[in-house]
Amino acid sequence: MRLTPRYGPTAIIALDGDPAAVAEPCIRQRRRFLAMIQELTEDEWAHPSRCDGWSARDVAVHLASTNGFWEASIRLGVDGAPTEMLATFDPVRTPARMVADSTMSTDEIVETFATSSKSLADLLLGLRPADWIQQAEAPPGHVNVSAVVHHALWDAWIHERDIALPLGRTPQAVPDEVIASLRYVAALTPALALVAGAKGGAGFDVSVSDPDANFHVEVAADVLVTGGTMGSEIELLGSSVDLLEALSFRRPLDQVIPPELDWAFAGLGAAFDR
Repeated sequence: MRLTPRYGPTAIIALDGDPAAVAEPCIRQRRRFLAMIQELTEDEWAHPSRCDGWSARDVAVHLASTNGFWEASIRLGVDGAPTEMLATFDPVRTPARMVADSTMSTDEIVETFATSSKSLADLLLGLRPADWIQQAEAPPGHVNVSAVVHHALWDAWIHERDIALPLGRTPQAVPDEVIASLRYVAALTPALALVAGAKGGAGFDVSVSDPDANFHVEVAADVLVTGGTMGSEIELLGSSVDLLEALSFRRPLDQVIPPELDWAFAGLGAAFDR
């Protein structure tokens, strides 16, 4: 299905905290991913990933291409001209077609990812405090630059595991990467439901461990993530990594969700035809 991003001055997702704090985990994760793919053997490049129909090579091609989008979105957002490139984007068919059409060798994939990651890192390290709250484009629509970088981190963090786990490797779960990704995806799935037509009016708490985190997600006309819990009827519990994987549709969500609130946890799955 096509995305239905919400564009305009009011961000569809807002995350509390220091907007620039996500820069370091985003840059670190990409450096770790680069080190992993530099070591892949020919057989490992061809090994199936957790993404249906995609090999490790296909996932790496995808991430090498998304780096360019994140950089363009951020640059133009900081310049006061946020893009609307995803208005007709199909998150299932478009990436699959780009991966299928790629003729890059594995060496070229590594070089492209390395170059684009460095360019993105240089951009992030050069942003001023005011730049982080400028509007830019991510799949749910216009959000601030910090939320765009959160999306870039979450996407690459999950895809790193999509390659590594089937190869018998377990990537390092660095606490700030895990928590930033979890806070973002907990907001992303109800945000995608909202832009697809859901009416909102829900809230839930998250209390997780290893690493520990407690935050609240409020879903109204947009989605707000704030630190600390609010005594909500729904409280998502357990391991941070397990919940992050579940909200990213990589494992079942072992939580009891009232049927009338299923929509708040279905947005990401609907966008990817799951």
